[in-house]
Amino acid sequence: MIGHHVCHGGYDKVDSTSYFNRFTFAVGSQYKRATDWLDWMLPEAWNVEHNNLHHYSLGEPQNDPDLVEYNMSNIRDANVPLPVKYVIIFILASTWKWYYYAPNTYKQLKLMQLKRHGVKVPQELYESTFTLAEFIKPLRSYAFGKESLAFFADGHLSCMEFFTKTLGPYFLVHFILLPLPIMFALGKQYYWNAVYNLLLAEVMTNLHAFSVIANNHAGDDLYKFSTSCKPKSPAFYMRQVISSANFDTGDDVTDFMHGWLNYQIEHHLWPQLSMLSYQKAQPRVKAICAKHGLPYIQQNALWRVKKTVDIMAGTASMRPYPEQPIKAE
Repeated sequence: MIGHHVCHGGYDKVDSTSYFNRFTFAVGSQYKRATDWLDWMLPEAWNVEHNNLHHYSLGEPQNDPDLVEYNMSNIRDANVPLPVKYVIIFILASTWKWYYYAPNTYKQLKLMQLKRHGVKVPQELYESTFTLAEFIKPLRSYAFGKESLAFFADGHLSCMEFFTKTLGPYFLVHFILLPLPIMFALGKQYYWNAVYNLLLAEVMTNLHAFSVIANNHAGDDLYKFSTSCKPKSPAFYMRQVISSANFDTGDDVTDFMHGWLNYQIEHHLWPQLSMLSYQKAQPRVKAICAKHGLPYIQQNALWRVKKTVDIMAGTASMRPYPEQPIKAE
């Protein structure tokens, strides 16, 4: 809740100390990351992948790095029984923060840095879904062509940097340093019991995060787009509404349990607002959409999980937005 909205600039104008400022919060050093917002992904990488690419390319295959239908194409098209797909999806949901989100955000950060320095990047690297498996050589050869593999060989996408700077700090602090005092106080058995509990908690927090994040833009009632549009144009704002879904909203307890991600429509309209501002804006936005006949999807988060799993398994698909306006008959 803190990191997401701070990095969007939600408190730039209301925090007189400037501590919760998007340009300094959790970025600049590993110390800042550890004290401000320590998670699997690198905050600088998250800012590039989420704030820039996802928010300005919502629902666009090959441009939106978080479009579930596109990212899960291998599973959707796999010729395996449906129960097997569900098992794979459960495993992915239990591990997605470190298996998918950390490496994919890291990739987008590195590609942005290379582009700034005039390095030509293979288009397939921009479009590919980048997971932890891509750092394993045999799978790299399977997933990418020779030109892309050169980006691993010369260090542009460094396996060592990814593990030491992205995954490493969180793993070290959370699974080694945090339970370490228990070893000295109570012994090895208690230490390993603590580690096992932390691993179980990691699975649970991945499942919770998946249920309130991945479902925001997935479902057969939400739209995907074959073309881009001008940022902050009327078409842009319309897209944020019809390609996003809200969950239950309206009170502090419900909002807290959803991490304030239950206001996804309002968040995509104005990502720079604070969390309480979304709570105030939501009924007004819903009324405006009803007045103009614009679909405003709001459902229970667990029901949205079901719709997301259908997309991931290939039993349902996103709605393609018509390239030409639909004429009334």
